[in-house]
Amino acid sequence: MVLGAGLGVLFAGVLSQYLSQGAGPWLVAPIGASAVLVFGLPSSPLAQPWSVVGGNTLSALVGTAVAFVWNGNNLVLAGALAVALAVAIMLWGRCLHPPGGASALLVVLMGEPSWHLVLFAFFLSSVLLVVGGLIYNNLTGRSYPHHAKLDPSDITPPTPRFTQSDLDAALAHYQELIDVDPADLAQLLQYAESAAQKRISG
Repeated sequence: MVLGAGLGVLFAGVLSQYLSQGAGPWLVAPIGASAVLVFGLPSSPLAQPWSVVGGNTLSALVGTAVAFVWNGNNLVLAGALAVALAVAIMLWGRCLHPPGGASALLVVLMGEPSWHLVLFAFFLSSVLLVVGGLIYNNLTGRSYPHHAKLDPSDITPPTPRFTQSDLDAALAHYQELIDVDPADLAQLLQYAESAAQKRISG
């Protein structure tokens, strides 16, 4: 995790700097936060490729638009609006990514919005970070993008007593976003039921 995060940011930074030909910012702080998710929590829905690329890029676009409209006036209100709109567009685009909020806020606070910044510092760096995550995580035995894998041979009859609709209803009961893939949760519960069955049967 530690090595992967460092290598991922290095990979993204070096290539972004080279491809941008040194013009303008080519790496920003939210990419470091994205690296924590991609390399530290690769199974999280918030760390998947579309969440990283879409979340950072769309949020940076929102921040840029707000910065152009506000034109440096009342940065507090502009920043708050940018973050709120970024969260809304990430939810709409199904790419919720916590560093995206920082991306929107950073663009506003920098006071010099530019499409070059969005293209290289956010979009390209996010893509390169994801590529680094694909390489590193899969070489170290962790699936990325993450897909729940269930080995039927590990499940002891009887079959689980809950269905996908039961699981969906349970998640909906919380009325908030839970940072776990429903397929992973189903797998965890199935393994728990299997372990309980083995224990009961001796």
